[in-house]
Amino acid sequence: MKDTICALATPQGGAISVIRMSGPDAIGYASRIFTPRGSAPLEQRRTHTVVFGDISTDGKEVLDEALLTIMRAPHSYTGEESVEISCHASSYITQQVLLALLDMGVRQAAPGEFTMRAFLNGKMDLSRAEAVADLIASTSRASHRLAMNQLKGGFSNELGKLRDKLLKLTTLMELELDFSEEDVTFADRSELQALCNEVEEVISRLADSFSIGNAVKNGIPVAIVGETNTGKSTLLNSLLREERAIVSDISGTTRDTIEGTMSINGVMFRFIDTAGVRETSDVVERMGIERTLEQLKKATIAIWMIDPMNEASQIEELAKRLLPICKGKRLAVMVNKCDVADPFTLSKVMEWGARMVQKHGDGVEWEPGDLWAVSARLGTNMQKLDEFLVRSAAMPAMAEGDVVVTNARHYEALTRALANIREVSRGLAAGLPGDLVSEPLRATIGNLSEIVGEVTNDEVLGNIFANFCIGK
Repeated sequence: MKDTICALATPQGGAISVIRMSGPDAIGYASRIFTPRGSAPLEQRRTHTVVFGDISTDGKEVLDEALLTIMRAPHSYTGEESVEISCHASSYITQQVLLALLDMGVRQAAPGEFTMRAFLNGKMDLSRAEAVADLIASTSRASHRLAMNQLKGGFSNELGKLRDKLLKLTTLMELELDFSEEDVTFADRSELQALCNEVEEVISRLADSFSIGNAVKNGIPVAIVGETNTGKSTLLNSLLREERAIVSDISGTTRDTIEGTMSINGVMFRFIDTAGVRETSDVVERMGIERTLEQLKKATIAIWMIDPMNEASQIEELAKRLLPICKGKRLAVMVNKCDVADPFTLSKVMEWGARMVQKHGDGVEWEPGDLWAVSARLGTNMQKLDEFLVRSAAMPAMAEGDVVVTNARHYEALTRALANIREVSRGLAAGLPGDLVSEPLRATIGNLSEIVGEVTNDEVLGNIFANFCIGK
């Protein structure tokens, strides 16, 4: 925190580069390479002032004309003295500026160090700091909205209300302990139980929202499964509008899972092309099939691709193996290669596929309308798949202020908090002494404090900010 740090904050390829500098001597270092076009030196300029001037890294030759923005502590992103130099985006110019600063003693910023300093200087809590990374990585309107809501403090405010209620509960319990030998009642057990139930309900709601938030942030997982050479890779390429997977007439070409994301009607889907499932003696292919079954277990939606040229017995064997894993998942059955199969065969295979789902798909979320013939190669009937996916996603409408958990670290902390508050509830219901109930109650407060960073350690901070880009 005593160092002055610098980094390039913009990607290569644009017209302008922004070099950020933050730390106790940021303005002093900037004044050694930047000369304002005017009388007042940088040290005398007010905060949030933009200055036009010349950059010279050797004190002689002008390297570039640039704009420099001054932000004085604590009125900056990091809460420290900060400077941003906007120069032309020549790789030579930016390199010379950064080298000059490093030669003077400025340190290259680590990934996320500007945001970490903002957190350490009290400019934002940890959940809002993590929202900065989510905002940069947002790829859809929904993920952008969730990140902005968290950045504005929506999640932090919800946690603040929870902690206030927990502190009230803790206070009543502590007072009960302090005056345990006196005939004084601060709150009857029914009032404590009601307050505990209210807190448990809110924590449970927040934890349950992670399934939605994770899908919005990372995409709803859709596994494309079937026997070898049914057109799974062709379907993936068609969905992604690019040649992501190798397509070949040779069976077993796909040996591992291949993923790609696609936004359909504002909903992000993560498609997983898997190895074809069949009996094989090939060790590598068998490993790929095992991974297929694992990915199918994790998916929310499954697409079963059927080749109409296959024997009915092959289809049934595959149904016995795949459909039990699809229990509780939305399932689409797609009979591929309708462009080459004759109508009679196609009709019979579709009837057989429906019969297999009814026979072996106990607990699978499937309707007769979720089966149709396609040509993944030509794109025939592919619009039906888009409609099925959007319908199956069943994403709830989210208002601007809705609090939805998208971060796995937050979810884990909420899960621990939920277990602890339920222990408090059971203790109150069983009439346990206050000292036994107070311990899980304090643990619940600690779990929530981890989310906003009131209780943390260097290892946690290092893991969080290591995933940020340099310059932010």
